[in-house]
Amino acid sequence: SAPLLAELDARGEDLAGITAKIKEGYFNELGVNAIWITPPVEQIHGSTDEGTGRSYGFHGYWARDFTAVDANLGTEKDVRELVETAHAHGIRVLLDVVMNHTGPVTDKDPVWPSDWVRTGPTCNFKDVRGTIDCTLVKNLPDIRTDSNKAVALPPMLVEKWKKEGRYEREVKELDDFFKRTGYPRAPRYYLMKWHADWVRKYGFDGFRADTVKHTEPGVWKDLKKVASAAYEDWKRANPSKKLGDTPFYMTAEVYGYAIGHGHAYDLGGMKVDYPKQGFDSLINFAMKTDAVNSYEQLFSEYSKALHGPMKDSSVLNYLSSHDDGAPYDPMRERPYETATKLLLAPGAAQIYYGDETARLLKVEGAEGDATLRSFMNWDELAANAQRGLNRVRDVREHWLKLGRFRQAHPAVGAGVHQMIQHYPYTFKRTWETKDANDRVVVALDLPADKPTAVPVAGVFMDGQTVRDWYTGTTAVVKNGKVQFPVTAKLALIGLN
Repeated sequence: SAPLLAELDARGEDLAGITAKIKEGYFNELGVNAIWITPPVEQIHGSTDEGTGRSYGFHGYWARDFTAVDANLGTEKDVRELVETAHAHGIRVLLDVVMNHTGPVTDKDPVWPSDWVRTGPTCNFKDVRGTIDCTLVKNLPDIRTDSNKAVALPPMLVEKWKKEGRYEREVKELDDFFKRTGYPRAPRYYLMKWHADWVRKYGFDGFRADTVKHTEPGVWKDLKKVASAAYEDWKRANPSKKLGDTPFYMTAEVYGYAIGHGHAYDLGGMKVDYPKQGFDSLINFAMKTDAVNSYEQLFSEYSKALHGPMKDSSVLNYLSSHDDGAPYDPMRERPYETATKLLLAPGAAQIYYGDETARLLKVEGAEGDATLRSFMNWDELAANAQRGLNRVRDVREHWLKLGRFRQAHPAVGAGVHQMIQHYPYTFKRTWETKDANDRVVVALDLPADKPTAVPVAGVFMDGQTVRDWYTGTTAVVKNGKVQFPVTAKLALIGLN
Protein backbone atom coordinates (compact mmCIF):
# COMPACT_ATOMS: atom_id res chain seq x y z
CA SER A 1 0.00 0.00 0.00
CA ALA A 2 1.02 3.65 -0.34
CA PRO A 3 2.99 4.89 2.68
CA LEU A 4 2.58 8.19 4.51
CA LEU A 5 6.08 9.53 4.92
CA ALA A 6 7.41 12.46 6.96
CA GLU A 7 10.44 14.34 5.64
CA LEU A 8 12.60 15.69 8.46
CA ASP A 9 15.29 18.20 7.58
CA ALA A 10 18.22 18.93 9.87
CA ARG A 11 16.73 22.20 11.06
CA GLY A 12 13.58 20.49 12.24
CA GLU A 13 15.32 18.50 14.96
CA ASP A 14 18.58 16.75 15.81
CA LEU A 15 18.50 12.96 16.05
CA ALA A 16 17.67 12.89 19.76
CA GLY A 17 14.89 15.42 19.20
CA ILE A 18 13.27 13.25 16.55
CA THR A 19 13.50 10.26 18.86
CA ALA A 20 11.82 12.24 21.62
CA LYS A 21 8.96 13.15 19.29
CA ILE A 22 8.56 9.51 18.27
CA LYS A 23 8.33 8.51 21.93
CA GLU A 24 5.83 11.30 22.50
CA GLY A 25 3.61 9.77 19.81
CA TYR A 26 3.79 12.79 17.53
CA PHE A 27 4.18 10.77 14.34
CA ASN A 28 1.72 8.05 15.31
CA GLU A 29 -0.89 10.75 15.86
CA LEU A 30 -0.28 11.91 12.28
CA GLY A 31 -0.70 8.39 10.90
CA VAL A 32 2.91 8.42 9.66
CA ASN A 33 4.37 4.98 8.98
CA ALA A 34 7.75 6.06 7.59
CA ILE A 35 10.24 8.82 8.39
CA TRP A 36 12.83 10.11 5.91
CA ILE A 37 15.72 11.85 7.64
CA THR A 38 18.36 14.16 6.22
CA PRO A 39 21.73 12.46 5.51
CA PRO A 40 23.37 12.12 8.96
CA VAL A 41 26.89 11.75 7.54
CA GLU A 42 29.72 14.01 8.70
CA GLN A 43 29.62 17.30 6.81
CA ILE A 44 32.40 19.59 5.60
CA HIS A 45 33.95 21.63 8.39
CA GLY A 46 34.54 24.85 6.50
CA SER A 47 32.09 27.35 5.04
CA THR A 48 31.37 28.48 1.52
CA ASP A 49 30.77 32.06 0.49
CA GLU A 50 27.33 32.52 -1.03
CA GLY A 51 25.83 35.93 -1.64
CA THR A 52 26.31 38.18 1.35
CA GLY A 53 26.80 35.42 3.89
CA ARG A 54 28.40 32.06 4.55
CA SER A 55 26.90 28.60 4.12
CA TYR A 56 27.64 25.58 6.26
CA GLY A 57 26.75 21.94 5.69
CA PHE A 58 24.07 21.49 8.32
CA HIS A 59 21.66 19.92 5.83
CA GLY A 60 23.46 16.65 5.15
CA TYR A 61 24.22 16.98 1.43
CA TRP A 62 27.83 18.16 1.75
CA ALA A 63 29.59 15.00 2.89
CA ARG A 64 33.12 14.95 4.26
CA ASP A 65 33.06 11.36 5.54
CA PHE A 66 30.25 9.01 4.49
CA THR A 67 31.10 6.59 7.31
CA ALA A 68 30.72 8.93 10.31
CA VAL A 69 27.78 10.57 12.07
CA ASP A 70 27.83 14.36 11.95
CA ALA A 71 28.41 15.59 15.50
CA ASN A 72 25.91 18.42 15.04
CA LEU A 73 23.14 15.84 14.67
CA GLY A 74 24.27 13.43 17.38
CA THR A 75 26.18 10.20 17.92
CA GLU A 76 26.07 6.60 16.73
CA LYS A 77 24.06 5.83 19.84
CA ASP A 78 21.54 8.49 18.82
CA VAL A 79 21.19 6.96 15.35
CA ARG A 80 20.59 3.51 16.77
CA GLU A 81 18.08 4.76 19.31
CA LEU A 82 16.17 6.69 16.65
CA VAL A 83 15.75 3.66 14.39
CA GLU A 84 14.94 1.26 17.21
CA THR A 85 12.43 3.67 18.75
CA ALA A 86 10.76 4.22 15.39
CA HIS A 87 10.47 0.46 14.83
CA ALA A 88 9.00 0.02 18.31
CA HIS A 89 6.30 2.51 17.29
CA GLY A 90 5.57 0.81 13.96
CA ILE A 91 7.47 3.37 11.90
CA ARG A 92 10.10 2.61 9.29
CA VAL A 93 13.06 4.94 8.70
CA LEU A 94 14.49 5.95 5.33
CA LEU A 95 18.02 7.27 4.98
CA ASP A 96 18.77 10.00 2.46
CA VAL A 97 21.80 8.93 0.38
CA VAL A 98 24.02 10.95 -1.95
CA MET A 99 25.93 9.11 -4.68
CA ASN A 100 26.55 12.16 -6.88
CA HIS A 101 28.91 14.46 -5.02
CA THR A 102 31.06 15.22 -2.01
CA GLY A 103 30.86 18.48 -0.11
CA PRO A 104 32.33 21.68 -1.53
CA VAL A 105 36.03 22.44 -1.30
CA THR A 106 36.89 24.86 1.52
CA ASP A 107 39.97 25.94 3.44
CA LYS A 108 39.25 23.02 5.81
CA ASP A 109 38.03 20.48 3.26
CA PRO A 110 40.45 19.55 0.44
CA VAL A 111 39.22 18.21 -2.88
CA TRP A 112 39.27 14.42 -3.28
CA PRO A 113 41.72 12.92 -5.84
CA SER A 114 40.92 13.37 -9.55
CA ASP A 115 40.29 9.63 -10.02
CA TRP A 116 37.51 10.01 -7.43
CA VAL A 117 35.86 13.27 -8.49
CA ARG A 118 35.66 15.75 -11.35
CA THR A 119 35.61 19.46 -10.58
CA GLY A 120 34.23 20.63 -13.91
CA PRO A 121 32.54 21.44 -16.18
CA THR A 122 29.39 22.71 -14.46
CA CYS A 123 26.23 20.97 -15.72
CA ASN A 124 24.27 22.78 -18.46
CA PHE A 125 21.37 20.24 -18.43
CA LYS A 126 21.07 20.38 -22.23
CA ASP A 127 21.85 16.71 -22.90
CA VAL A 128 22.93 13.52 -21.13
CA ARG A 129 26.57 14.52 -20.82
CA GLY A 130 25.59 17.99 -19.62
CA THR A 131 23.49 16.38 -16.89
CA ILE A 132 25.68 13.50 -15.70
CA ASP A 133 29.34 14.10 -16.61
CA CYS A 134 29.57 17.41 -14.79
CA THR A 135 29.32 19.15 -11.43
CA LEU A 136 25.78 19.95 -10.37
CA VAL A 137 26.84 23.46 -9.38
CA LYS A 138 30.18 25.22 -9.14
CA ASN A 139 32.47 23.85 -6.41
CA LEU A 140 30.48 20.67 -5.79
CA PRO A 141 32.90 17.89 -6.82
CA ASP A 142 31.15 15.22 -8.88
CA ILE A 143 31.90 11.62 -7.91
CA ARG A 144 33.14 9.56 -10.87
CA THR A 145 30.23 7.11 -10.81
CA ASP A 146 31.01 6.41 -14.48
CA SER A 147 34.45 4.97 -13.77
CA ASN A 148 35.39 1.31 -13.38
CA LYS A 149 38.98 2.18 -12.53
CA ALA A 150 40.30 0.92 -9.20
CA VAL A 151 41.10 3.80 -6.87
CA ALA A 152 42.88 4.09 -3.53
CA LEU A 153 41.26 5.68 -0.52
CA PRO A 154 41.37 9.51 -0.51
CA PRO A 155 44.38 10.62 1.59
CA MET A 156 42.22 12.85 3.78
CA LEU A 157 40.10 9.83 4.78
CA VAL A 158 43.20 7.74 5.48
CA GLU A 159 44.59 10.47 7.73
CA LYS A 160 41.26 11.01 9.46
CA TRP A 161 40.61 7.31 10.10
CA LYS A 162 44.11 6.80 11.47
CA LYS A 163 43.61 9.67 13.92
CA GLU A 164 40.30 8.11 14.97
CA GLY A 165 41.90 4.69 15.41
CA ARG A 166 39.70 2.88 12.90
CA TYR A 167 41.79 2.78 9.73
CA GLU A 168 42.67 -0.93 9.90
CA ARG A 169 39.05 -1.91 10.58
CA GLU A 170 37.69 0.19 7.71
CA VAL A 171 40.26 -1.19 5.28
CA LYS A 172 39.55 -4.79 6.30
CA GLU A 173 35.81 -4.25 5.81
CA LEU A 174 36.45 -2.77 2.36
CA ASP A 175 38.71 -5.69 1.43
CA ASP A 176 36.02 -8.14 2.55
CA PHE A 177 33.32 -6.28 0.62
CA PHE A 178 35.21 -6.21 -2.67
CA LYS A 179 36.26 -9.86 -2.31
CA ARG A 180 32.68 -10.92 -1.50
CA THR A 181 30.99 -8.98 -4.29
CA GLY A 182 33.64 -9.07 -7.00
CA TYR A 183 33.01 -5.40 -7.76
CA PRO A 184 35.95 -3.30 -8.98
CA ARG A 185 37.36 -0.82 -6.47
CA ALA A 186 35.72 2.01 -8.35
CA PRO A 187 34.34 5.09 -6.56
CA ARG A 188 30.66 4.15 -6.83
CA TYR A 189 31.20 0.78 -5.15
CA TYR A 190 33.01 2.34 -2.21
CA LEU A 191 29.96 4.56 -1.73
CA MET A 192 27.58 1.61 -2.03
CA LYS A 193 29.48 -0.20 0.69
CA TRP A 194 29.50 2.87 2.94
CA HIS A 195 25.78 3.57 2.48
CA ALA A 196 24.85 -0.09 3.00
CA ASP A 197 26.84 -0.08 6.25
CA TRP A 198 24.25 2.28 7.74
CA VAL A 199 21.61 -0.32 6.93
CA ARG A 200 23.57 -3.29 8.28
CA LYS A 201 24.59 -1.43 11.43
CA TYR A 202 21.39 0.39 12.38
CA GLY A 203 18.54 -1.24 10.48
CA PHE A 204 17.43 1.57 8.16
CA ASP A 205 14.49 0.28 6.13
CA GLY A 206 15.10 2.15 2.90
CA PHE A 207 16.83 4.92 0.99
CA ARG A 208 15.69 8.20 -0.49
CA ALA A 209 18.15 8.54 -3.37
CA ASP A 210 19.39 12.07 -4.00
CA THR A 211 20.26 13.65 -7.40
CA VAL A 212 19.43 10.45 -9.25
CA LYS A 213 19.41 11.82 -12.78
CA HIS A 214 22.93 13.21 -12.31
CA THR A 215 24.43 9.71 -12.18
CA GLU A 216 24.32 6.82 -14.60
CA PRO A 217 20.87 5.15 -14.25
CA GLY A 218 22.26 1.66 -13.60
CA VAL A 219 24.10 2.79 -10.47
CA TRP A 220 20.92 2.52 -8.44
CA LYS A 221 20.18 -1.11 -9.29
CA ASP A 222 23.54 -2.09 -7.85
CA LEU A 223 22.94 0.06 -4.77
CA LYS A 224 19.57 -1.61 -4.23
CA LYS A 225 21.21 -5.03 -4.44
CA VAL A 226 23.95 -4.17 -1.95
CA ALA A 227 21.58 -2.41 0.47
CA SER A 228 19.01 -5.21 0.29
CA ALA A 229 21.66 -7.76 1.27
CA ALA A 230 22.67 -5.55 4.20
CA TYR A 231 19.02 -5.22 5.26
CA GLU A 232 18.52 -8.97 5.31
CA ASP A 233 21.71 -9.34 7.35
CA TRP A 234 20.41 -6.82 9.88
CA LYS A 235 17.00 -8.50 10.12
CA ARG A 236 18.58 -11.90 10.72
CA ALA A 237 20.77 -10.42 13.45
CA ASN A 238 17.89 -8.44 15.03
CA PRO A 239 14.72 -10.53 14.72
CA SER A 240 13.04 -8.79 17.66
CA LYS A 241 13.69 -5.29 16.30
CA LYS A 242 12.58 -5.63 12.67
CA LEU A 243 9.23 -4.47 11.35
CA GLY A 244 8.00 -7.55 9.51
CA ASP A 245 9.69 -9.11 6.50
CA THR A 246 9.11 -6.44 3.89
CA PRO A 247 12.02 -5.93 1.46
CA PHE A 248 14.32 -2.92 1.39
CA TYR A 249 12.58 0.17 -0.05
CA MET A 250 13.96 2.89 -2.30
CA THR A 251 12.41 6.11 -3.57
CA ALA A 252 14.10 8.43 -6.03
CA GLU A 253 14.63 12.14 -6.51
CA VAL A 254 14.75 12.53 -10.28
CA TYR A 255 14.46 16.31 -10.25
CA GLY A 256 11.55 17.35 -12.45
CA TYR A 257 10.02 13.87 -12.72
CA ALA A 258 6.23 13.98 -13.00
CA ILE A 259 3.68 11.21 -12.68
CA GLY A 260 2.92 11.63 -16.39
CA HIS A 261 6.47 10.61 -17.34
CA GLY A 262 5.71 7.05 -16.27
CA HIS A 263 8.49 4.78 -17.50
CA ALA A 264 9.98 7.23 -20.01
CA TYR A 265 11.80 10.23 -18.57
CA ASP A 266 13.70 12.25 -21.19
CA LEU A 267 17.24 12.78 -19.94
CA GLY A 268 18.38 15.17 -22.63
CA GLY A 269 17.70 12.93 -25.62
CA MET A 270 17.87 9.57 -23.83
CA LYS A 271 14.69 7.96 -22.49
CA VAL A 272 15.24 6.41 -19.07
CA ASP A 273 12.89 3.98 -17.32
CA TYR A 274 13.66 5.18 -13.80
CA PRO A 275 11.02 3.00 -12.06
CA LYS A 276 13.02 0.01 -13.28
CA GLN A 277 16.31 1.18 -11.78
CA GLY A 278 15.69 -0.40 -8.38
CA PHE A 279 13.10 2.11 -7.19
CA ASP A 280 9.78 1.32 -5.53
CA SER A 281 8.57 4.87 -6.12
CA LEU A 282 9.66 8.19 -7.58
CA ILE A 283 9.12 11.61 -6.07
CA ASN A 284 6.40 13.38 -8.05
CA PHE A 285 7.48 16.97 -8.69
CA ALA A 286 4.27 17.75 -10.56
CA MET A 287 1.80 17.66 -7.70
CA LYS A 288 2.50 21.20 -6.53
CA THR A 289 1.19 22.44 -9.90
CA ASP A 290 -1.42 19.70 -10.36
CA ALA A 291 -2.91 20.71 -7.00
CA VAL A 292 -4.44 23.85 -8.54
CA ASN A 293 -6.86 21.54 -10.35
CA SER A 294 -10.17 20.36 -8.93
CA TYR A 295 -10.23 17.42 -6.56
CA GLU A 296 -11.78 15.18 -9.19
CA GLN A 297 -9.33 16.07 -11.95
CA LEU A 298 -6.36 15.59 -9.63
CA PHE A 299 -7.56 12.32 -8.10
CA SER A 300 -8.89 10.69 -11.27
CA GLU A 301 -5.81 11.49 -13.36
CA TYR A 302 -3.45 10.13 -10.68
CA SER A 303 -5.53 6.99 -10.25
CA LYS A 304 -5.57 6.33 -14.01
CA ALA A 305 -1.81 6.74 -14.19
CA LEU A 306 -1.03 4.51 -11.20
CA HIS A 307 -3.42 1.76 -12.29
CA GLY A 308 -2.49 2.08 -15.95
CA PRO A 309 1.00 2.91 -17.27
CA MET A 310 2.53 2.82 -13.77
CA LYS A 311 0.63 -0.11 -12.28
CA ASP A 312 3.87 -1.82 -11.21
CA SER A 313 5.31 1.30 -9.54
CA SER A 314 4.26 4.32 -7.48
CA VAL A 315 4.94 7.99 -6.85
CA LEU A 316 5.68 9.95 -3.70
CA ASN A 317 3.57 13.12 -3.80
CA TYR A 318 4.53 16.34 -2.02
CA LEU A 319 3.39 19.96 -1.89
CA SER A 320 6.46 21.36 -0.10
CA SER A 321 9.98 20.06 0.45
CA HIS A 322 13.47 21.01 1.57
CA ASP A 323 14.71 22.18 -1.84
CA ASP A 324 11.69 23.20 -3.88
CA GLY A 325 11.67 26.97 -3.99
CA ALA A 326 8.14 27.13 -5.40
CA PRO A 327 5.95 25.16 -2.95
CA TYR A 328 2.19 25.00 -3.31
CA ASP A 329 1.25 27.34 -0.47
CA PRO A 330 4.37 29.06 0.95
CA MET A 331 2.41 31.50 3.16
CA ARG A 332 0.10 28.73 4.43
CA GLU A 333 -3.07 30.47 3.31
CA ARG A 334 -4.76 27.20 2.31
CA PRO A 335 -3.54 24.63 4.88
CA TYR A 336 -6.79 22.64 4.95
CA GLU A 337 -6.93 22.28 1.19
CA THR A 338 -3.25 21.37 1.13
CA ALA A 339 -3.78 18.53 3.58
CA THR A 340 -6.92 17.27 1.85
CA LYS A 341 -5.35 17.16 -1.60
CA LEU A 342 -2.03 15.68 -0.49
CA LEU A 343 -3.34 13.04 1.92
CA LEU A 344 -6.26 11.92 -0.24
CA ALA A 345 -4.38 11.82 -3.55
CA PRO A 346 -3.60 8.38 -5.04
CA GLY A 347 0.02 7.40 -4.47
CA ALA A 348 2.27 7.80 -1.44
CA ALA A 349 2.31 11.08 0.48
CA GLN A 350 5.25 13.05 1.86
CA ILE A 351 4.63 15.44 4.75
CA TYR A 352 7.46 17.96 5.03
CA TYR A 353 8.12 18.96 8.62
CA GLY A 354 5.83 21.84 9.52
CA ASP A 355 3.27 21.18 6.77
CA GLU A 356 0.96 20.00 9.54
CA THR A 357 1.56 23.11 11.67
CA ALA A 358 1.43 25.74 8.91
CA ARG A 359 5.14 26.57 9.29
CA LEU A 360 5.86 29.47 6.95
CA LEU A 361 8.03 28.69 3.92
CA LYS A 362 9.08 32.28 3.30
CA VAL A 363 11.30 33.64 6.05
CA GLU A 364 12.43 37.24 6.20
CA GLY A 365 16.19 37.54 5.80
CA ALA A 366 16.69 34.00 4.50
CA GLU A 367 17.90 33.24 0.98
CA GLY A 368 17.52 30.24 -1.31
CA ASP A 369 16.81 26.88 0.30
CA ALA A 370 17.34 28.39 3.76
CA THR A 371 13.85 29.89 3.63
CA LEU A 372 12.45 26.35 3.35
CA ARG A 373 14.53 25.02 6.24
CA SER A 374 13.63 27.27 9.15
CA PHE A 375 13.30 25.98 12.68
CA MET A 376 10.20 23.94 13.44
CA ASN A 377 7.44 26.21 14.79
CA TRP A 378 6.95 24.42 18.10
CA ASP A 379 6.27 27.72 19.89
CA GLU A 380 3.43 28.56 17.51
CA LEU A 381 1.92 25.13 18.02
CA ALA A 382 2.14 25.43 21.80
CA ALA A 383 0.54 28.89 21.73
CA ASN A 384 -2.03 27.89 19.10
CA ALA A 385 -0.93 30.89 17.06
CA GLN A 386 -3.14 32.49 14.46
CA ARG A 387 -2.11 31.85 10.84
CA GLY A 388 -4.35 33.96 8.64
CA LEU A 389 -7.90 32.81 9.31
CA ASN A 390 -6.76 29.60 10.99
CA ARG A 391 -5.32 28.44 14.28
CA VAL A 392 -2.21 26.24 14.14
CA ARG A 393 -3.67 23.50 16.37
CA ASP A 394 -6.84 23.35 14.29
CA VAL A 395 -4.74 22.94 11.16
CA ARG A 396 -2.77 20.11 12.77
CA GLU A 397 -5.97 18.41 13.90
CA HIS A 398 -7.18 18.35 10.29
CA TRP A 399 -3.89 16.72 9.21
CA LEU A 400 -4.18 14.19 12.04
CA LYS A 401 -7.65 13.05 11.03
CA LEU A 402 -6.73 12.66 7.37
CA GLY A 403 -3.45 10.95 8.20
CA ARG A 404 -4.97 8.39 10.54
CA PHE A 405 -7.72 7.63 8.02
CA ARG A 406 -5.12 7.11 5.32
CA GLN A 407 -3.02 4.88 7.56
CA ALA A 408 -6.00 2.72 8.50
CA HIS A 409 -7.21 2.34 4.92
CA PRO A 410 -4.72 1.39 2.20
CA ALA A 411 -7.45 2.01 -0.38
CA VAL A 412 -6.93 5.76 0.06
CA GLY A 413 -3.46 5.76 -1.50
CA ALA A 414 -3.40 2.45 -3.37
CA GLY A 415 -7.01 1.97 -4.44
CA VAL A 416 -8.84 2.67 -7.70
CA HIS A 417 -10.60 6.04 -7.66
CA GLN A 418 -14.15 6.60 -8.93
CA MET A 419 -16.40 9.61 -8.46
CA ILE A 420 -19.89 8.93 -7.04
CA GLN A 421 -21.43 12.39 -7.38
CA HIS A 422 -20.44 15.97 -8.23
CA TYR A 423 -22.04 17.79 -5.30
CA PRO A 424 -21.37 17.40 -2.55
CA TYR A 425 -18.28 15.95 -4.18
CA THR A 426 -18.13 12.26 -3.23
CA PHE A 427 -15.86 9.46 -4.41
CA LYS A 428 -14.92 5.89 -3.60
CA ARG A 429 -11.60 4.02 -3.54
CA THR A 430 -11.36 0.25 -3.77
CA TRP A 431 -8.22 -1.80 -3.24
CA GLU A 432 -7.97 -5.54 -3.75
CA THR A 433 -5.09 -7.99 -3.62
CA LYS A 434 -5.00 -11.77 -3.36
CA ASP A 435 -4.62 -11.44 0.41
CA ALA A 436 -6.67 -8.39 1.39
CA ASN A 437 -9.14 -5.76 0.28
CA ASP A 438 -10.28 -2.37 1.49
CA ARG A 439 -12.83 0.22 0.40
CA VAL A 440 -13.71 3.74 1.46
CA VAL A 441 -16.03 6.59 0.56
CA VAL A 442 -15.04 10.24 0.98
CA ALA A 443 -17.32 13.27 0.77
CA LEU A 444 -15.91 16.80 0.62
CA ASP A 445 -17.43 20.29 0.90
CA LEU A 446 -20.44 19.08 2.86
CA PRO A 447 -22.85 21.68 4.30
CA ALA A 448 -21.60 22.60 7.77
CA ASP A 449 -25.00 23.66 9.11
CA LYS A 450 -27.01 20.49 8.61
CA PRO A 451 -26.57 16.68 8.52
CA THR A 452 -26.18 15.36 4.98
CA ALA A 453 -26.80 11.84 3.71
CA VAL A 454 -23.80 10.50 1.80
CA PRO A 455 -24.35 7.93 -1.00
CA VAL A 456 -22.39 4.72 -0.41
CA ALA A 457 -24.33 2.18 -2.53
CA GLY A 458 -22.09 -0.35 -4.24
CA VAL A 459 -19.42 0.14 -1.59
CA PHE A 460 -21.23 -0.60 1.67
CA MET A 461 -24.45 -2.58 2.10
CA ASP A 462 -27.63 -1.57 3.86
CA GLY A 463 -27.43 -2.57 7.52
CA GLN A 464 -23.66 -2.22 7.75
CA THR A 465 -22.25 0.05 10.45
CA VAL A 466 -19.62 2.40 9.07
CA ARG A 467 -17.36 4.94 10.72
CA ASP A 468 -16.63 8.55 9.84
CA TRP A 469 -12.96 8.99 10.68
CA TYR A 470 -13.30 12.77 10.64
CA THR A 471 -15.89 13.11 13.40
CA GLY A 472 -15.27 9.75 15.06
CA THR A 473 -18.96 8.83 14.85
CA THR A 474 -20.69 5.76 13.40
CA ALA A 475 -23.94 5.21 11.55
CA VAL A 476 -25.85 2.43 9.79
CA VAL A 477 -26.22 2.38 6.01
CA LYS A 478 -29.85 2.73 4.93
CA ASN A 479 -31.23 2.86 1.38
CA GLY A 480 -27.72 3.12 -0.02
CA LYS A 481 -26.86 6.19 2.06
CA VAL A 482 -25.40 7.02 5.44
CA GLN A 483 -25.94 10.06 7.65
CA PHE A 484 -23.76 10.75 10.68
CA PRO A 485 -25.02 12.43 13.85
CA VAL A 486 -22.25 15.05 13.92
CA THR A 487 -21.85 17.52 11.06
CA ALA A 488 -18.52 18.36 9.43
CA LYS A 489 -17.37 19.70 6.09
CA LEU A 490 -16.05 16.29 5.06
CA ALA A 491 -16.69 12.65 5.80
CA LEU A 492 -14.04 9.90 5.72
CA ILE A 493 -16.00 6.67 5.65
CA GLY A 494 -14.74 3.16 6.23
CA LEU A 495 -15.82 -0.09 7.87
CA ASN A 496 -13.60 0.27 10.93
